[in-house]
Amino acid sequence: MTAGAILLILGFFFLGGSALFAIYWAAKTGQFSNVSEGAATIFDEDEPVGTPTDRFPAKKSQ
Repeated sequence: MTAGAILLILGFFFLGGSALFAIYWAAKTGQFSNVSEGAATIFDEDEPVGTPTDRFPAKKSQ
């Protein structure tokens, strides 16, 4: 095997291990405990849930 292939394989293992560790850490610290509530917190009190009131990109005013 060439050195490039070995580095590529080691990189895949490192990235995969990092992803697994991140998921483990998030589960252990309670990041996934209430996903539906976290999805609704992007709305403020005046904005109804499920109805967008802003747009990206914003319309240019003339």
